[in-house]
Amino acid sequence: MVGDPWLTIVGLGEDGPEGLPPASRAALEAAEVVMGPPRHLELLGPVGAEVVAWPVPFADGVAQLMEMRGRKVAVLASGDPFWFGAGTALARRLAPGEWRALPGASCFSLAAARLGWGLEGVACLGLHAQPLTRLRPLLAQGERLIVTLRDGAAVAALASYLCETGFGGSELWVMEALGGPRERVSQAKASAVAGGFGHPVVVAAELSDGPALPCAPGLPDELFDHDGQITKRPVRALTLSALAPRPGEHLWDIGGGSGSVAIEWLLTHGRNRATCIEGDAARAQRLQGNAARLGVDRLHCVTGRAPEALEGLEPPDAVFVGGGLSEALLDRLTALPGGTRIVANAVTLESEALLSAARARLGGDLLRIELAQAQPIGTRTGWKSAYPIVQWSVTL
Repeated sequence: MVGDPWLTIVGLGEDGPEGLPPASRAALEAAEVVMGPPRHLELLGPVGAEVVAWPVPFADGVAQLMEMRGRKVAVLASGDPFWFGAGTALARRLAPGEWRALPGASCFSLAAARLGWGLEGVACLGLHAQPLTRLRPLLAQGERLIVTLRDGAAVAALASYLCETGFGGSELWVMEALGGPRERVSQAKASAVAGGFGHPVVVAAELSDGPALPCAPGLPDELFDHDGQITKRPVRALTLSALAPRPGEHLWDIGGGSGSVAIEWLLTHGRNRATCIEGDAARAQRLQGNAARLGVDRLHCVTGRAPEALEGLEPPDAVFVGGGLSEALLDRLTALPGGTRIVANAVTLESEALLSAARARLGGDLLRIELAQAQPIGTRTGWKSAYPIVQWSVTL
């Protein structure tokens, strides 16, 4: 790190000062101020510097810390400050040379070491401030997870969630105060977990057989709560293929309905973002429930009608129009920056005419999707055709 940093972020384990390496000890001895959560300050014990307890909410402590520029400050954090820790939030507010970090062993490393698990094959999540539904895309037989939780009571909530989603046979290891004198490891099936766990707590899980979400686009329609306004599974798979999501991209889903396209977009990558525009308030609420249940509660929803509701939104990398197609909307979308991908599905002749005209002006591909499903006809079976769908896809 260039320069002489005024801030040192020190990773502290549950064994307190005894487990600190020489560099961390030296940083604490040289500090004018030691700042950290009350629990960490208690673990550290007496120091010669001024001691400041980190307040709640966290942002108040950041503002207080920034006022200490010019003094030698050491901030205490759990284990590795850059793995679901405070380090990331602090570093992005500081210039290079203002800070350095002296990490300790993370709780994930300690948990893996207790079980003999290779971390490269384990999904590690910080759920101390996130909903348990974030786990849903990861639940599949044989998968291994290590998660942090807000407190001991959350262990029972995690076990209940696994049972509710059909993974009650999963093996859990509940690890309290890892690396310290209070360390305790308990093992049980999710369906048999009892309470009484202390903080800090980490849970490792080896998942049993259960209803895993498919990895390919086109999730079963039954996974989405809807009132009939849903892009059906085969068409949705073709639509996702045309949208071609890439890591970190943002989607506008216009006429969100059940939110199925936006939800599947988000499931393709953890950094993807999506905004649904839905004119019906009940549908907007329903699609947000679908997103939360399937582990992508980061879905943003705007209740309103396009094109008016698009004003002020973060620009998209891709747009899906599943409803509300109009000439005014197409004019608004085709004014987006070059490189934006647009996919629009039409069922009516009027909407099909709009897409045909748009293709004549801007190019792109028109695809006619005609599907039929086998249905009983008396004692025999025949084909029942769905309404044909015309799909226009273009890169501006």
